[in-house]
Amino acid sequence: MSQQTIRRGGTSARRVAAKAQSARKAQVARARTGSALDTVMGWMPLSEAQWHKVFLVLILSAAAGLLWLVASLAGVPSMAEARVASLTSQAGFEVHRVEVRGAQHINELQIYDRVLGTQAKQAMTRIDLAAIRADLMQLSWVEEARVSRQLPDTLVIDIIERKPHAVLKQHNADGSDSFVLIDATGHELQDISATRAKGRLVLAGEGADAKVADLDKLLDAAPALRPQVAEAEWVGHRRWNLTFKTGQTLELPEGAGAATALTTFARLDGTHQLIGGQVLAFDMRAGDRMYMRRAPGAVDDAAPIATASPAPQASPAPSPTDKAPEHTAEEHKAPSPKATTAHPRAKEKP
Repeated sequence: MSQQTIRRGGTSARRVAAKAQSARKAQVARARTGSALDTVMGWMPLSEAQWHKVFLVLILSAAAGLLWLVASLAGVPSMAEARVASLTSQAGFEVHRVEVRGAQHINELQIYDRVLGTQAKQAMTRIDLAAIRADLMQLSWVEEARVSRQLPDTLVIDIIERKPHAVLKQHNADGSDSFVLIDATGHELQDISATRAKGRLVLAGEGADAKVADLDKLLDAAPALRPQVAEAEWVGHRRWNLTFKTGQTLELPEGAGAATALTTFARLDGTHQLIGGQVLAFDMRAGDRMYMRRAPGAVDDAAPIATASPAPQASPAPSPTDKAPEHTAEEHKAPSPKATTAHPRAKEKP
């Protein structure tokens, strides 16, 4: 009998069919992908040759980026920059001079110290202009600064200074007062002496430096009084007391009523010349009346004052033979058609 050899582990018909089916699926997927890509590329207004160029540029850019990354890790750009800076310095392009423009109040030595302290003998190509400007902006007088190179060896500093606007009076722990020059925003410029503070508007009171703009708006309501105001005190974070150059004080109410009261006072001053008279203090904190405190022994030789429209006939002033009042305050009501003199025992509004 003939012997039949059975081979084990051979490829069965089932396995062959499975492989063929997988190959067909892969072929179909590649065909679909290729068709989709061809469709998308067909929409683009580029030819096949142009697409080859695009892909070539992308490949070269990626290669250049990779080379730059490797070079950066190896420190090549830093060495190249140092070499260029060395050659620039040898050619005479390094900082030797600083030209300052626009500085009137600021001490120019402060600018030179900040610039030459870190940038002296540096190559012009290595000057950090942004860092110099940021350093200069820390100076109290500097509102804006611009830094530029002027070859071969000069840095040009253009300064725009803040404008002094008023003086801030501060009370020290030892009881003394110090004075600081400020601009229109309340930014502190520099300390000054009491002598130099004379002739400038002085602001006092806690938080007054943050109310400079509000005070300017208030004084604009009565332009005729602005030159006569010597000091403005911010009281209790809510209202102003004004002191005139004559030493007289005016207490204003809170809020929007302050501008109205100041306008009324300016009108009365124009009619009766209150500023420079015998009244030491004017209290307009009450909305409908004004209290006045006269100097001791002052003679009442003026006609009564009305804060509203004047009446055809006012009450007569007390005669010199009348008994002297124990209090010298006078009260004037705005709604009343005529002014009245306060009772001798009337107390001044607190």
